[in-house]
Amino acid sequence: MTKAAITGIHGYVPDYVLTNAELEQMVDTNDEWITSRTGIKERHILKGEGMGSSHMGAKAVAGLLEKTGTAPADIDLLICATTTPDYVFPCTANLICDMVGIRNVGSFDIQAACSGFIYALTIGTQFIETGKYRKVIVVGADKMSAITDYTDRTTCVLFGDGAGAVLLEPNTEGLGVIDSIIHSDGVGQNHLIQKAGGSRYPPTHETIDKRWHYVYQDGPSVFKFAVKNMADVSAEIMARNNLTGADIAWLVPHQANKRIIDATANRMGIESDRVMMNIHKYGNTTAATIPLCLHDYEAQLKKGDNLVLAAFGGGFTWGAVYVKWAY
Repeated sequence: MTKAAITGIHGYVPDYVLTNAELEQMVDTNDEWITSRTGIKERHILKGEGMGSSHMGAKAVAGLLEKTGTAPADIDLLICATTTPDYVFPCTANLICDMVGIRNVGSFDIQAACSGFIYALTIGTQFIETGKYRKVIVVGADKMSAITDYTDRTTCVLFGDGAGAVLLEPNTEGLGVIDSIIHSDGVGQNHLIQKAGGSRYPPTHETIDKRWHYVYQDGPSVFKFAVKNMADVSAEIMARNNLTGADIAWLVPHQANKRIIDATANRMGIESDRVMMNIHKYGNTTAATIPLCLHDYEAQLKKGDNLVLAAFGGGFTWGAVYVKWAY
């Protein structure tokens, strides 16, 4: 049976580093408070006029193509997971394709907040498994600094900018995406939201004055849902595939909060040395966190390793993917 295997991975973060020390000068916070509650020490921020999520996504895709020796003309489809598209339309995936020279293929965006990469990977997998396409790129890219209120100390410490991309290709060795689960529940819509900028509340002077174009988060409610649902879906995919903690080489969790990651690992019975973690240097890059983890840990991955990718995001959305590493 044909599986969709990840055959390459590349990541990109901007050069500018926003440290906890610098945030101490901007809002009433301190390094100890941020680190103890989130695990974040610094985050990368995209600077430059007219640069959006597509800029970072294109950097990740260009690096991926070069690294895998893949010509742009060989790509059949590109899917971009993003919560911070460059425009309402055209979609960011279209822009990325144009920037890297991918022409005349399908490309579209997926918006599932921090679970976006899980959703996009699940969708991309179907095109490979059915034999429709042979080379699919899945990108996670977010410029969270564009919607972060740097006067709100509860949210501005959390987010960073970045992108990661994977290449999916057919595999007949039993390697690749083995199973995936995605969930959502609209009950969480008001707990983690950008209130204005869409069709319900288009931009007006009033929405700008109310700061509705920035991320709003009800931290305690989001934390409670995230801890439960990210751990639950990880346990669910393990049970469905008769896996124990000892069978998992790596947990690849969304990097939102170290306490949420620790709770998920504990529920799965996985020691901390088998949990991919880079939240300390990137913060929460939303749809980019999981591919950035894979990129950072690529050298430690071995063919046949069992990986569980898990995420939770606004909406609420959450999901998990079971992958057997293919190279």
